Amino acid sequence: MQSNFLTIIYSSFIFICVGCRPMSFQDETDLLTYLKNEENGYLQSKQINGVQYQLMYKPTDLLVSQELNGKKANQATIDSLRSKYDRYRYYNLSMSKNNKELLTNVARDRQQFGSMVNTLSFGMEQYIHLFTEKRDTIALLDYVYPRMYGMSKSTSMLLVYPKEELANSEQINFSIADLGFGTGEVSFNQSTELIIDQPSIHFQ
Repeated sequence: MQSNFLTIIYSSFIFICVGCRPMSFQDETDLLTYLKNEENGYLQSKQINGVQYQLMYKPTDLLVSQELNGKKANQATIDSLRSKYDRYRYYNLSMSKNNKELLTNVARDRQQFGSMVNTLSFGMEQYIHLFTEKRDTIALLDYVYPRMYGMSKSTSMLLVYPKEELANSEQINFSIADLGFGTGEVSFNQSTELIIDQPSIHFQ
């Protein structure tokens, strides 16, 4: 009787532990499908005054897979890339209006176009702010804004933040100031538990 009871307890413990493991996917495509489902919490979107905002957390293994670009790699290479990207936390911010890049919508003349390009390329740290639940600011370490010259349906940039400061907070809040579209401040909230237990890829 006691043996059966212990077996049940042990089985329940194993089930709970397995259930708490971060999700693992076979490839980048499956992982992206999971990330882009807003119910899972990694992608958030808002539409205000015709401007569409999307903020998506990019797990370490997604960046590893994108650098490998379909090439096979041994475990040592994968571990090295994981170590490289795991030092920071990455978010992709996408903004569009009328299903087009922001520059296509905002620039009415050459001067305004140049001003917007300068803001997007070098000044977004003045518009994007990240706070902890205690309203402490987490500094934007870097961001990458690739110019698409009207060939993309949105203006996208990769935001880079320090790993440790995000890990020490339970909740983070993104604040995006108005870029001139009459949206006012746009904010997104996320539990850092999603980052700590981020999904991975089972590299073959």
